[in-house]
Amino acid sequence: MDQSEPAARRRLRPPSLFLMLAEVRSLFEFNTSLLLSPLLMRAPKGDGHPVLALPGFLASDLSMAPMRRYLKQLGYDTYAWKMGRNLGGIASRRNALKSLLTEIHGNTGRKVSIVGWSLGGVYARDLALQLPDMIRSVITLGSPFANDVRATNATRLYEALSGETVEHNSELTKAIAGDLPVPATSIYSRTDGIVNWRTSLLRPSDTAENIEVHLASHIGLGVNAAALWAVADRLAQAEGEFHPFDRSGPFAIAYGSPVNAQSGSVS
Repeated sequence: MDQSEPAARRRLRPPSLFLMLAEVRSLFEFNTSLLLSPLLMRAPKGDGHPVLALPGFLASDLSMAPMRRYLKQLGYDTYAWKMGRNLGGIASRRNALKSLLTEIHGNTGRKVSIVGWSLGGVYARDLALQLPDMIRSVITLGSPFANDVRATNATRLYEALSGETVEHNSELTKAIAGDLPVPATSIYSRTDGIVNWRTSLLRPSDTAENIEVHLASHIGLGVNAAALWAVADRLAQAEGEFHPFDRSGPFAIAYGSPVNAQSGSVS
């Protein structure tokens, strides 16, 4: 591989102003999901295992309410994070999140799947590294955990509010960007107006994959119909099993082909 490639990947740019302004389409995504509710309920049913939903930066449990409600209707035991608005802080939130996960696992006696939106997905991946025996799977939505994680339109605000600096070469960031000891899925969109989509690409393996949702916004990814279907499909896998996402379902037109995490090109 060309030695200049790693450096080039580290110098990613945040999404353009046009894409950021286009985030207003998230309202359309939400309304579309409501209209497609009957179709979404045809997704594989859950087995009742617990699912913890973690909100993104500046968001609260309210942002994840539609997803929790949808997953509950499919048969999952859903949980909110109950920590108010997410003002950031990967290191500062670690103990509280570990306690929350431990409580859910202890009360249910079952492994917990975690669905994290944006920064919530970064928390989820960090939890998987610390408490893998309590986690069944991790699903992230537009989460900037790989490559140049500074390539977002929220980096400066995150650093100002959280008091933590985003350091691409830190040991913590490297670990979160690496392979997880549990099944992992990253759902992302190339039209994300907040996070550069390349920062959401994990290294595909026998237990990890990327799923692209065409034309989805960052703010709308958690209520996007195609993304919701993908989340439900991934959660429905039996514990200890992992198989590639089937893009031929009712939302087939909404998904991109698998990509190479190293180059960002179609496999």
